[in-house]
Amino acid sequence: MTDPRSAPSPTPVLVPDLIERLRDDLRAAGWTVESIEDRLGPAASTALHRELALPARRALVEADDPLATLTRLFALGDPVDHDLVEAALPTLGVAGATRLGLLEIEGAAVRATCDLRPYGDESHTWWVASDLSEMATGSPLRVDHVLGIGGASTTLASWTPRSQVGRALDLGTGCGVQALHLAGHADAVTVTDVSERALAYARFNAALAGQDWEVLAGSMLEPVAGRQFDLVVSNPPFVITPRSGDVPLFEYRDGGSTGDAVVAGLVRGVAPLLAPGGTAQLLGNWEIADEESWQERVRSWLEGTGLDALVVQREVQDPVEYAQTWARDGGHRDGTAAFDRMLTAWLEDFESRGVTAIGFGIITLHRPTQAREPWVELLDVRHPVGPAMGEEVAAVVAARSALASADDDELLSTPWRAAADVTVEQHQRAGAPGPEIIRARRGGGLRPSVDLGTAAAALLSVCDGDLTAGAALAAISGLVERETDEVTAEVLPTLRELVARGFLVS
Repeated sequence: MTDPRSAPSPTPVLVPDLIERLRDDLRAAGWTVESIEDRLGPAASTALHRELALPARRALVEADDPLATLTRLFALGDPVDHDLVEAALPTLGVAGATRLGLLEIEGAAVRATCDLRPYGDESHTWWVASDLSEMATGSPLRVDHVLGIGGASTTLASWTPRSQVGRALDLGTGCGVQALHLAGHADAVTVTDVSERALAYARFNAALAGQDWEVLAGSMLEPVAGRQFDLVVSNPPFVITPRSGDVPLFEYRDGGSTGDAVVAGLVRGVAPLLAPGGTAQLLGNWEIADEESWQERVRSWLEGTGLDALVVQREVQDPVEYAQTWARDGGHRDGTAAFDRMLTAWLEDFESRGVTAIGFGIITLHRPTQAREPWVELLDVRHPVGPAMGEEVAAVVAARSALASADDDELLSTPWRAAADVTVEQHQRAGAPGPEIIRARRGGGLRPSVDLGTAAAALLSVCDGDLTAGAALAAISGLVERETDEVTAEVLPTLRELVARGFLVS
């Protein structure tokens, strides 16, 4: 019996005039993320994002309009009446969609051969093709499965800075989700992947979006060796998968190395790809052992790279939880013999290296424009963060890089301004002469907090962009009847922290 994970399946075909017709039909149908969510309702839409199809099927059971037809056909993977598909794709037709490799005929019905869904950002709507999920096929994924739009890809997209750049690279592009975003703010986009199936989907999705990417085949850094980019993004195969045992190795998630070596190698090796001032935005997992903190492990990857680094740990799982998550990911269910074998292999693998937890987070690397000691910020941030994290990442990199070469005189001669999302809270015991805790918070970005002394709180309260920090501290010193040098020395470390964390901007 053929293993469904290795059974061949087609990929979309590039026929430019037919792709234009497909794009026109999808646009005319108003098939967008918002329209699907409005049609399904919040509960069914959320369930569909979790790969639970039944609520969406119930919401569309009697509908025959183009929006419902396209959703049932491409998002749910259901067979749909031939005439309904003709009506939903009036200029392309079933024949054209079949030539593109998107459909196959089943008697009087039509079935999709791939997943196709709307996707977008604040100013764009795209449509992204990928392999059908196990929700649609009802069987475990093939090892060469090309993943569509998932939580990791949307996380990376939301954390990527969007300033205009010359050359951008999507390393391990998969079906091309990150490259769709990059084309909006990069003069030239290059994508790479080791999977030929993934590259076939990437080429199709670029054509469907009307974009032009350089598409290169090869593993990790190899296809672009010797070149430099202003922005590198990567959702690499970061999943920590056992090298032995009955665990299928999926191209989209398994990099072929032991432990977290794939991400470690990318962090250690990406510096030559970055032009001066360039940034790399990556996702990653890292192993945590009893004798070593996650900060120590990740910091060891950065040694000798010469790169600035902002690493934000967003989640931590124990080995059982991690193994369960990724064993399910391929379409297997708890309690089956195959699932138990995979879980055993994962746990034995972690035990062999003394791994007690696995962290997940976002890694930002920045190449300085001048010779200096790189800065490294390793943050454990598991609370909710603001929506515009790409802007926050860019602001943190700019602030920390400026601070790395700024002396105290420069900080004191700058007329700082408090960011719009800054609030200050005070905690005071009943009957106490004054507050025991003064804490500044930001409501956006990473939502950091900084504890303030009385003088630092006074400085923050008068930072409106008119008065320099030095002049403000001189005035504050007079009010509290202390020496200016003494107050300045006390406040300077906090001033640097407030600037680094975005409380104060120039």
